[in-house]
Amino acid sequence: MNKADLLQCIVAQLSHDLEVLFNAAKTAHEAATHSENLPDNKYDTLALEASYVAQGQANRASEIRQAMEVYKQLKLVPMDGGEIRITALVRLEAEDGASKTIFIGPLEGGLKIAVGRTEVVVITPGSPLGSELMGKTIGDAVQVGIGPNRTEYEIAEVC
Repeated sequence: MNKADLLQCIVAQLSHDLEVLFNAAKTAHEAATHSENLPDNKYDTLALEASYVAQGQANRASEIRQAMEVYKQLKLVPMDGGEIRITALVRLEAEDGASKTIFIGPLEGGLKIAVGRTEVVVITPGSPLGSELMGKTIGDAVQVGIGPNRTEYEIAEVC
């Protein structure tokens, strides 16, 4: 899998998410300012609640814009099978044959990107799995999940 192509997919997904969020924020703003939503008494809070939603969506849009700029300027570092660090693309394999593909990015942990038939999950170094992966190499084991759903994976590939 080409990391440059993955990076373009991440930016495209963030752009799509921003467009969806912009439309939702616009709808929430219209609801907050619509004449039918003006409060009839001090207990009528529909307009106030809609304005909180619009503000939250505006804040999230700002975060996505920032993430897009960071990813557009991100320099991909070749790992050459060495220690895992930021911009690493990591394939994990469990004993039962299950595998996970992880990209360690600076922001937007949890973002899922489909590249062909492979799902890549973006994580950050500050996440539990990200912090466990940092500095490890091919062949090392990591624990994924919590409690009874915890599974041990081996680092199969780093690029």
